[in-house]
Amino acid sequence: MTDIYETRANLHEDIPAAFSLLTRLPIPVDHAVAGNRAAIATWAYPLVGAVLGLIAGIIGSLLHWFGAPAPMAAVAALGTLALLTGGMHEDGLADCADGIGGAFDIERRLEIMKDSRIGAYGAVALVLFLLARFSSMESLISTSFIPALIAVGAASRLPVVLAMYAMPDAREGGLSASVGKPPETSLAIAIVITLVTCFIFIGWSGIFVFGWAMIAAAVMGLIAMRTLDGKTGDVLGAIQQWAELGALGAAVAALS
Repeated sequence: MTDIYETRANLHEDIPAAFSLLTRLPIPVDHAVAGNRAAIATWAYPLVGAVLGLIAGIIGSLLHWFGAPAPMAAVAALGTLALLTGGMHEDGLADCADGIGGAFDIERRLEIMKDSRIGAYGAVALVLFLLARFSSMESLISTSFIPALIAVGAASRLPVVLAMYAMPDAREGGLSASVGKPPETSLAIAIVITLVTCFIFIGWSGIFVFGWAMIAAAVMGLIAMRTLDGKTGDVLGAIQQWAELGALGAAVAALS
């Protein structure tokens, strides 16, 4: 009961905390409170993803409405997402690819992932994922672009919460370990928000998008468990990217 009460009583603190962690949006936040409630605030991650999808969708749709070709509008939407998040998820994807592909023991992999320089594996993974996301967005631009990106944004953030709850930390310290394990109430709320958001904006197709986001994220989670014995902040970023790609592919199949 205490967990439920605290979550309900601090919505005005949890939402800014979630935005401050996942985005570069200039939202006023009490960083001391945000740090204390970082794990509880994970219930709002799907809301953050939905808002980011809304903003990117509006920008892409406006450009297309004013005559920009679909590829340009898709690039604008993709660039908006990277700008709003500071590219943190893309950075996690690249770091994971470099670490997992560049060594055979866990300690060395984790060491490589802490290196700010990007290697060949990271560059290839980043390019492939950007191209795949661009292609999917281009296919959606003339259909339900804004609703689809809202649903995809929510569906791709939920697996981050699930991973934080279910996976052990691969190393002490770091962003993932400092945030901590989300309580069950926050996890349950995040699941409900994601399902409701997907259904409201794209109907029954939202269940399809939700499912493929979970499947794609699970693949990355299994890879991380086999190669790193757990999660790091980079792994969480990579999980979001895998989930987003899976959700986008499902949206293309269902809506275009």
